[in-house]
Amino acid sequence: MTDPKLSVIFITYNHEKYVEKALRSVLDQKTDFDFEVVIGEDCSTDRTREIMDSVINDYPERTVKKIYRSENTGRPTKNVYDTTMECRGEYLAYLEGDDYWSDDHKLQKQVDFLEAHSEYIACTHSCVMIDEASEEIKDPEILKIGKLYDYSGRFTFEDYKYSGSWPGHYATVVSRNIYPEKKYDYTLLYRAHDFVDDAIILLFLLIQGDIYRMDEVMSAWRYVRKKQGTNWNSLAMERNIIKDDCYLSQTVTKWLAQYRQISDYGKKKAKKDFGTALKMFLKSPGKENRRFLKDMYEGNIRDIVCPEKNTTLVGYSLGYLIGKLTGKE
Repeated sequence: MTDPKLSVIFITYNHEKYVEKALRSVLDQKTDFDFEVVIGEDCSTDRTREIMDSVINDYPERTVKKIYRSENTGRPTKNVYDTTMECRGEYLAYLEGDDYWSDDHKLQKQVDFLEAHSEYIACTHSCVMIDEASEEIKDPEILKIGKLYDYSGRFTFEDYKYSGSWPGHYATVVSRNIYPEKKYDYTLLYRAHDFVDDAIILLFLLIQGDIYRMDEVMSAWRYVRKKQGTNWNSLAMERNIIKDDCYLSQTVTKWLAQYRQISDYGKKKAKKDFGTALKMFLKSPGKENRRFLKDMYEGNIRDIVCPEKNTTLVGYSLGYLIGKLTGKE
């Protein structure tokens, strides 16, 4: 069987309110090439599967591979990884079941661009933020979050490190399929974090090539943040995002160290995260913050900042505090 030109990685869990629109926005794509849709459904407890099966029946001409899990993976990023590994396409596109594509020529436009520009490993585009009711978000405070993707043109690995921006939202990415070559350890996708996958996918791409971001709006990003919500933005309200970010940065930096020398920027970031942990511990010296401080010392200071030096947690912490007081840190 001939491999499709492109594989769509369609990730969903408990998306019964949105999944029909999302899936139809994929199946309605107009292309001059064959594409497959690989669905990673993570054992939903609502009607997500039933709705998808009904939609799929309306598109008998489409190639759809259903990965309906009998048990929840426990980590949404593991679902993304496992689904990605099932894809056969030369190109990959991504969509979650609560977002949707707003342009039925999206895939054609992005593949055409990559076919004409071999210097890019991927391309992305602009998107609009919508709320739970599918209305465009106007709240300026929420729109500030979308500024993370406020970028145009060529985006490099250096931009990823220093600019404070990302080249595109998850649902906007179309990339070359980098995974069959197994050039890197891609299990980082689920090891680094249980929910954050777009940052890692972009990292995988950017260490192998540049990404081009189009200014055209071709998708909708549903941003929902509410108590008892099951999406990441809602769950984040109950989690310590500062700690999450520090652990994510530590895992990513150590992964990068396998393939290239850690930059001064990476060491500076590792030291800064240790300082964050020390500050939290001094403010509230409980068991959890003690564990956090120890982890940041062992993973950041001992392994990244000064692996050749014989240091201790107490000694380094005192030196760090003295450096802050004297202005040498």
